[in-house]
Amino acid sequence: MPVSKRFGLRLLLALLLLLTGFAQAAPAAAPRIGVITMEPGELFWERFGHDAIVVVDPASGKAVSYNFGFFDMSEPGFVGNFIRGYMRYYLVALPVEQDLASYRSEGRGVSVQWLRLDDEQARGLATALAINARPENARYRYDYFIDNCSTRVRDALDRALDGGLKKQLIGRSQGNSYRSESVRLAWPAKWMAFGFHLGMSGYGDRPLSRWEEAFIPMRLRDSLREVKLADGRPLVASEQRLLPHRISLPPAEMPRWRVPALFSGLLLALAVLWLGRRWPRPLAAMAMSFWLLAGVTGVLMLYLWIGTAHVAGHGNENILLFNPLCLLLLPGGWQLLRGRRGPASFRAFLWAVAGSAAIVAFLKFLPFRPQENVEWVLLLLPIHLALAKVFAPKA
Repeated sequence: MPVSKRFGLRLLLALLLLLTGFAQAAPAAAPRIGVITMEPGELFWERFGHDAIVVVDPASGKAVSYNFGFFDMSEPGFVGNFIRGYMRYYLVALPVEQDLASYRSEGRGVSVQWLRLDDEQARGLATALAINARPENARYRYDYFIDNCSTRVRDALDRALDGGLKKQLIGRSQGNSYRSESVRLAWPAKWMAFGFHLGMSGYGDRPLSRWEEAFIPMRLRDSLREVKLADGRPLVASEQRLLPHRISLPPAEMPRWRVPALFSGLLLALAVLWLGRRWPRPLAAMAMSFWLLAGVTGVLMLYLWIGTAHVAGHGNENILLFNPLCLLLLPGGWQLLRGRRGPASFRAFLWAVAGSAAIVAFLKFLPFRPQENVEWVLLLLPIHLALAKVFAPKA
């Protein structure tokens, strides 16, 4: 073979080897990253909505949902841990279609926001999620407000953006609070909404930054629409509706009921005064039911404060409105029901309960007591005062 041909073949072979090496060294295409947001459902643990991160493999088209909202009700001590505030949730990686199946059957809307991440950010986020989903890493201590399924999504995105998400959200606020968001979202289930309102202390009334209010998946979705990348482009490249929403949505703002509470409290107080003059014994029976309910509620709030990790209920002023001392009124109420005069201790406890309620009303005028419980004061203070006036009149 001539030298020129041998040289040409060697050169061609060298080029082929070089190109093959480049092909082998070229990184795989980066995954596509999205955030899926599920609208609120009808069960009490669905009221706040939900979200997850979806990772799409560009080679196979396989879409994996990284969902931080799983818990196991069959694990030992689940109920006790739930009551005491030591919930354990975990991250699960599962096919998107499997994750969406229950939302489709429940009629809950689902949308996805596809993010404009660069290749390095997308690969880093996908790798971090896969590592986090391993059994030894998946579990975490759940907190309703500061460490839940939505804040875990927020924090994962923030790490992928080198802190860029928090920088844009931490200094801005819409005036929402843990209380306003919780009561608003729970409002379709009134027992749940009033439970949040009653059981939450001043911890729940501080205005939240956009970063903090992302404990609500729908708020995080709204904030992501406004986030910009370093080059000024929006973080969200596109949005897509995956499932339609077929059930009622919660109100846009926390409902206000101060006026109904005021008139209800005054009317009930007038009814107490009227019944006290005409039918004191039937009134005593009704008062005993009220004191039992108030006392038991107060004991539960006291337990929430000193016996659980639910910090949102610690230091709750409503314990002076639903006073545990009401339980000490029951023996005196029994005496009234039998047509006898209550003992001196009964009359003292009556005014102590009414005075405690008045203290809560006074605290509303102090700027350093921010708890939003005016409705409960307007409803209960007139009733406590009227019962004290009827059953423990001052000489």
